[in-house]
Parts: sequence; C-alpha cells; structure tokens
Amino acid sequence: MTFKYKNVYINETSTITGPYEKKGPLYKYFDRSYDDFYFGEKTWEQAEVKGILDSVNLLLSKSKITYNDIDVHIGSDLLNQIVATNYASSKLQIPLIGIYSACSSSTLSLILASNMIEANQIKNCIVTSSSHNNSAEKQFRNPVEYGGPKKEYTTFTTTGCASALLSNKKSKIKVESSTLGTVTDMGITDVFNMGAVMAPSAAKVIYDHLKETKRNINYYDLILTGDLGLVGKNILKEYMKKEYNLDLVNYDDSACIIFDIENQPVYKGGSGIACLPLVAYSYILEKMRSGKLKRVLLVATGALMNPTMCNQHLSIPSISHAVSLEVENDLH
Repeated sequence: MTFKYKNVYINETSTITGPYEKKGPLYKYFDRSYDDFYFGEKTWEQAEVKGILDSVNLLLSKSKITYNDIDVHIGSDLLNQIVATNYASSKLQIPLIGIYSACSSSTLSLILASNMIEANQIKNCIVTSSSHNNSAEKQFRNPVEYGGPKKEYTTFTTTGCASALLSNKKSKIKVESSTLGTVTDMGITDVFNMGAVMAPSAAKVIYDHLKETKRNINYYDLILTGDLGLVGKNILKEYMKKEYNLDLVNYDDSACIIFDIENQPVYKGGSGIACLPLVAYSYILEKMRSGKLKRVLLVATGALMNPTMCNQHLSIPSISHAVSLEVENDLH
C-alpha cells in the first residue's frame, strides 16, 4: 500500500551516537557522540534512554520549539516492550505512540507521522529511533562478556538515537510518498545472517513502491536500505535481478556507510533500528540540502525475531517499509 503526501516536511533532525560511530567515516555529520557505551549512566539500557532524551532535547533546541508544541511522539527501539522509549517518554511527557517493527521501525514511524499530518489530525510530530550495541546483543544473543564467537557474515548493532521533527510547515525536505511492506519468510533460521533474512522484504517493498507509483528505478538519485550489511547488500542486488528483473542502480546500504568495515571490528557492517536514520538524518539530508541528491528512497529493513522463537529454531520473518524524500524546489 502506497500513500502520497502534499503537505508533510522534515523540519529538523538530531543524531546522538556511541564510540564506534564516532570513529567511523560519518563522525563529522553527527550532532553528538559519546566515547563509551555507558553515556555516563550505570547500565547500557539506561544509556539508551539517555540517548533518546539527548536526541529529543537537542532536536527541540535546534527547532527552537518546546515540548508543548509537539502533538505526538512516535518512538521505537529494540529492547523488550520498547522499554527504552517508554522510560524516555516518561520524562518527556509528550503523547506517545510506541511501535515495534524491528529495524524497519524508523521508516514506519515516518509513515505514521506523515499520514496523521497529511490528514490534518496533528501539526507537529517527533519520531525517534534508537538502538544500543551491548543491550541488543545481551537480549538477542549472549551478553558480550561471554566473548562468544560470531559468524564472519554477522553485523554490528549501531549505538545511538536519531530524531526528526515532521510537520506541515514547508522546509527543504518533503516527505513525498511511502509504501508499507509485507512480511516475507525465506525459511532462514540463522540469527547471525540478518542480511539474507531481510533482503527479500526489501526487494518486495522497492518493487511494490515502483509499481504503485509507476516509476522507473532510475527515478531516485539514491535508494538507501537500512542494515543489510555487505552480505545482504549483494543478496538484494542479485534477488532484485532474479525475482523482478530490475538492476538496482543508484543504491547503497546504511550498514555499509556508517562504519569503516575494512578498518573497524564491525564484521560486515552496521545493524539496528538507529542504523538507517543515523545515516539518513545526517549525511543524506546534508547531501539533499546541498543539492547533490534530489530524490531519495529510504528502505528500513527489519528481522521480526525474538529470543523465544529463535530458541525454538523457527525461521525468521522480515518486513521493510519505504519512504520517499524529495527536495522542495521552490525553497532555497
């Protein structure tokens, strides 16, 4: 299902990251980065809550508005029952829609916000997306202190929070359209092979978006997926060609951009809910505002697993959602 928008804009963004992102190639585009995983807190989970609060407070400061100006906060994270978002929201005191669509939550939050703004139900909405390497590893696999070996094709969860302010107030970046994804399940049970799990759902939502908008794949200056990593990125290109007879051009993956895969110990790249928005809300929007990119399709990718189902050796479903951003030409 595809939605078209006439009156939805991204007015401002903020990005908070951890130490590995700070040492990566995009460090100068992030608003603030911490030197360790604790962010001055006692636990990794509390660090993630702090990252969300930092991101929202910075967003409001950059936007020169207050909490009272925000109608809705849509938030997502990877912890059970999205507790990081919930704890942060208890401090923010903004009406909350907490969502979970795994690592595709960042674009799903943009879709929900855009639909409400377009329908004139709300005027201002904050979306937040956060993940933390150590808290995610502890929950989905093993505590990092165990030092358990990992497969060479695994990815490395990003640490940080990315926030955006959406409204009906015109700005340089317009949310032009979006496409909801559908769940795919290719029978993969390997919790380390997330790129292979998510690539088919990314392919499907890209194909559906192009079909429903009647666009050629070359319409976009960049198609950016969320966190497939090097392995999943190659699988997606092969799958698009074989399944849909489409050559994926003008394409990259956030997981392959946020880290220096050759020189940082991050396996095959980044992952996590924050991976795509950290790249998109900083580096990509800067390229759009400077005129280097005019049309970008964001495709956040999510593996819909939890520890209980993985311990039952069930296959891992996936879903991806797409959001089209365009530069508003009459604004300079």
